[in-house]
Amino acid sequence: MTLMNDVLLGVVEGITEFLPISSTGHLLLVEHWLGARTDAYNITIQSGAILAVTLVFWRRIVALLTGFRLAENRGYLGKLTVAFLVTAVLGLAVKKLGFELPTTVFPVALALVLGGVWMLVAERLAERLPDSGVVTLRVAIAVGLAQVVAGVFPGTSRSAATIFVAMLLGTSNRAAATEFAFLVGIPTMFAASGYEMLKQVQAGAAMESWTSLGVAFAVSTVTAFVAVKWLLGFIRTHRFTAFAVYRLVFGGVLLALTAAGVLA
Repeated sequence: MTLMNDVLLGVVEGITEFLPISSTGHLLLVEHWLGARTDAYNITIQSGAILAVTLVFWRRIVALLTGFRLAENRGYLGKLTVAFLVTAVLGLAVKKLGFELPTTVFPVALALVLGGVWMLVAERLAERLPDSGVVTLRVAIAVGLAQVVAGVFPGTSRSAATIFVAMLLGTSNRAAATEFAFLVGIPTMFAASGYEMLKQVQAGAAMESWTSLGVAFAVSTVTAFVAVKWLLGFIRTHRFTAFAVYRLVFGGVLLALTAAGVLA
């Protein structure tokens, strides 16, 4: 694998990991032409994207932790903890039971299309609710469940599932729902990546060169940082409609390519 391939994969991961368009579908398409990557490589570039969103929200994270005496901060941290624990417990149970669709083009493409429809309907319904940035316990539990669902159905998009569940159940403000979904994603994805990497090390799995991993990690971090900063500004004045339409088009293209035998 050339360094240019590492750069391309890092860019694709960085752009798509936190935008509600599914990184899985895009990486599958890129892998079709560049070749499959090891699980360790996948975890490495995803870790770069997680680090990026941590850097974007570092002030918010520090404020929550240092202001623990404030009831508002304690409540918010409590909701984040509940969402994380729901995901951790149920996610581990689901993994142990083997409940997960294969990461192949057809189910991913179908999830992209269905997710696009879900986004259009969910946002329309959320707009009928009073504008609210409050995260309730019900929202926290639902966000935790949504993360598990996204893990079971590749192509769903963790960010899309969590943001719109939060909006529908009361956190109707787009910015507030997105912030909570992203903050929950930080410990969730770090824990999942650490768990998977530990399994790879214990199994003695093959690893790419440190140079290759380093380049992909760095590019993914920088690209994801820019993408998340842009998204947070975009959603303050725009709906998610463009992302939903993009999912419908991209998923439709993947389904067409699968039907034509170009992708398997």
